[in-house]
Amino acid sequence: MSKPLILGTRGSDLALTQARMTEAALKLQGIEVQIEVVKTIGDKRPDLKLSEFSQGDNPILDKGIFTKELEEALIRGEIDFAVHSLKDVPTELGEGFEICATLPRAEIADVILTTEQGLIGDLTLLGGKTIATSSVRRAQQLKWLCPGVNVVDIRGNVPTRIRKLIENGEWDGILLARAGIERLGIYTSGEASFDFEGTEVFASELEENEFLPAAGQGAVAMEIRSENVAAREALATINDEPTFLRITAERAFLHLLQAGCQTPVGAYTWFEDEGSTLAMSVRVFDEDQPDKEPFIAEVKGSAEEPAALAHRLMEKRG
Repeated sequence: MSKPLILGTRGSDLALTQARMTEAALKLQGIEVQIEVVKTIGDKRPDLKLSEFSQGDNPILDKGIFTKELEEALIRGEIDFAVHSLKDVPTELGEGFEICATLPRAEIADVILTTEQGLIGDLTLLGGKTIATSSVRRAQQLKWLCPGVNVVDIRGNVPTRIRKLIENGEWDGILLARAGIERLGIYTSGEASFDFEGTEVFASELEENEFLPAAGQGAVAMEIRSENVAAREALATINDEPTFLRITAERAFLHLLQAGCQTPVGAYTWFEDEGSTLAMSVRVFDEDQPDKEPFIAEVKGSAEEPAALAHRLMEKRG
């Protein structure tokens, strides 16, 4: 009997759910897995805003807030592969690391949650409202689409953020990824509201072509050391090719843009012509001039050359 592969993951409810999804997919292929929890600096310092990790003369961490310790475990050989929410993975991986597989992608839309029915239905009516999010992409898009909206920072895992919404009477809503609250079984798409620990919470999904998601949003990715051939071959059996093509285009654009996890950029990809054509739309905000109009563009091309879309978008940006 072959030795089980060691899967490394963060310990949050969502991370563990995604790890178990990966474990189940591999077991269907006859591959045994052992889950190992690794605590990252992002988990250890919930008191800091995500943007604060890279600020100041002596930043705590320039990138990889939720991945650095997992990569160190890969180097030490303590785990064979790491499972990530792909939107948390830095655009540029260190030498010897690679994203080798993805599970089928979840829905990529963002969702506004509120505790008051009918409070938020139209983004254009958010002026004067207070919305909490940890994402600079969400914050910039909200401010651009909804003049006068007040955006505040929030940290914590998904259940913690919903509890903060319920307990904080000064907030009108919070923004979360649909994929996360669905994977945790908190929310079912199409429902106007759901019960959370005895409180009714109302949900409003945002159209992904209007409120662009993060590159890689909704995708669960597996990272390995490039030299680990056995792990690569095992993970290839569960790789979802359509998802991998889409995230390749999105991350290629971030790479050319030299963008990080905290760069305010949205990227939306989809297939046309029965999957032969891949399309990508982007919205890029200026980090130094947040009030400046964003760069917006859309391109289409062969699904067999996803990275080429990124180069064409950069040509448009000039």
